[in-house]
Formats: sequence, structure tokens, C-alpha cells
Amino acid sequence: MLPFMTQTPTGQTMRGILVERLGPPEVMQLRDLPVPQPGPGEVRLKVEAVGINFADVLAVAGEYLTRTRVPYTPGMEFAGVVDMLGEGVTGVQVGQRVAALGGRGSLAQYAVCPAAGLVPVPENLNAAQAAAFPVSYFTAYHGLKTLGRGVAGEWVLVQAAAGALGTASIQLAKALGMHVVAMASTEEKLEIARGLGADVTLLQDDPDRVQKVRDAAGGKGVPLLLEVVGGKRFQESLDMAAPLGRIIVIGNASREQANLRPFELMKRNLTVTGLWLTPLMTDREATREAAEVLTRLVASGQVTPQVGPTYALADSPRAFQDILDRKTTGKVIIEPGR
Repeated sequence: MLPFMTQTPTGQTMRGILVERLGPPEVMQLRDLPVPQPGPGEVRLKVEAVGINFADVLAVAGEYLTRTRVPYTPGMEFAGVVDMLGEGVTGVQVGQRVAALGGRGSLAQYAVCPAAGLVPVPENLNAAQAAAFPVSYFTAYHGLKTLGRGVAGEWVLVQAAAGALGTASIQLAKALGMHVVAMASTEEKLEIARGLGADVTLLQDDPDRVQKVRDAAGGKGVPLLLEVVGGKRFQESLDMAAPLGRIIVIGNASREQANLRPFELMKRNLTVTGLWLTPLMTDREATREAAEVLTRLVASGQVTPQVGPTYALADSPRAFQDILDRKTTGKVIIEPGR
């Protein structure tokens, strides 16, 4: 079928962020860009809100898991209203609000993404909450269940507990009946973790943090740990894990090299597993299962995406820098229409 649109954007250009060279956040420039047209199997959205992840910051810096090709428009995760359908797209309606995992391109007034990357949005979420939903909550689910094999009654350690992934992980762990040790850099951030149900909270620089984590989980350590810091702290994660423990490596906020000695795993039969959401989302069965659980929990109010500070499109470099400087909590949101 031919592409169908409800309205034509004014003119042929839109406002968007363009990155022509990789580097610090200031390389992002606000420009007039061509309005994208959806190809076969794609949809175009009028972007309402973009959820910014640490992965976006790393991509702009050229430090992400995959090569960043420039020029490009950042923005992996967003929410908006379907504006135009590409050839062959079914099951999506023009005018429908959805969240999307497009990989790039959403820091603009309009964005195109594969129809397969759309995520239905529970009706009780606004645009900012919808943009804060897919990456953090699907990652948390796969970390806790698909790869982490967490069960009710188990202890899990959540690092960077007041961030987007941390707040999602705490809520989801509690909804699944787990006990949570939360770590963060300030007392204010720990207060957020406690408000979401964390059972034990610890400052990440507490000199006795390793022993306190072990003690909290019965003296042997936590059976499951969501690792996002990396660097020299990675050894601490191994030390905090119980025998037969599972460490799920999700990020490297320290941006430092971590050393792993296999002997450390052998001594206590530990398992270290990497988690990258992008390939997991191509597993239809795993995605369907995660979506069913998460949609139910969001609809019931047991889980609510935590929206952090909100920025205008022109302030995108400041939003990225604030994430780097650890000034934010929850999901950082950029609103292109603001």
C-alpha cells in the first residue's frame, strides 16, 4: 500500500540535533533537517518525548558497543504519535501513541523507525512516561528474569539505584517478590530508592560497603547483582556475590577497563553474563513474555516509569552533560516540541 499520513509537516524541514563528529556533548548541534519519509516496513512518528540513556551519551562520544556512523541524529528511545505508515505496515494506526526503539534519529520533531520497533503504551502513561519505559524496563526484566533467573525471596543488588535503570530495577524486583539492596552516590538518591521499596540502602563510597552487602543478604552475599559501574568496582561486585551468584553486566558507567580473572569465578562458582538489549529485542518469545509482564505491572500501578528532569531540544547538550556529571535521577527526557 502507499504511505498514508494524517497531515503534512509544515515545509520540508524540521528542527533536530545533528552530530557531525564524535566527542563530548557540545558536538551536538541544533539544525534544520529534512523531514524523514518512512520506507517499507517503517513508520513515522511526530516525536513527543525522547528518553535519554547513558548509551546515547556513549554513542555521541564514539564509545558505544557498536560503531557510531556520522553524521547522525541521536535518540534511541522515544514516544510519539504515528503520523505516517510505510509500505506493508499493518497492525498500527495513524494517530496511535506508541513508544519506539529506533536505534537513532529521535532527537528531532519527526522520526522514522521500523514498525517492529514499536512498543504499545499502557493508556495510563503520558508521553514522558512512555518514553521512559522501553529501554529501562525491558533491560531490568531481562536482567532480573531472562538472564538473572531471579526468584521471589532472593536478594538482588542494584547499583546506580536512582537512575533510570536503577529505579526500574528496584520497582520490578519488588513486584517480583525479591529483596533489594540499593547503592547510590548520595543520601538524596538513596531516599529515592527507599521510596521505591528498596529494603537496604548503602552509599557507593561507604568504606564497609562490601561487608554490609554480604551481611544484608544473610552473610554470604547477594545471589544476583546488576552491574553497571565497571572499572575497578567490578572486583567489588564479585566480592559481594554469594557462592553460585549471578552477576549481570549491563553497563560501564565508570568508562574504565575492568579486569576479570577466571580463578575468581571458579573459587565460588560465579557466573558473569553480559546483557545488551538490542539483540534480545529480536527474540520474539522473550520480548512477548517481557511485554506481557511489564504491561500488566504498569497498568496495575505496581510499576511506574520514573521521569527525571525534562529539557527542550536546544538544551540536549546540557542534558547529556548532566547525565555524565551524575546530576540526574530517573529518566532524562527531551521534548522536541517544547
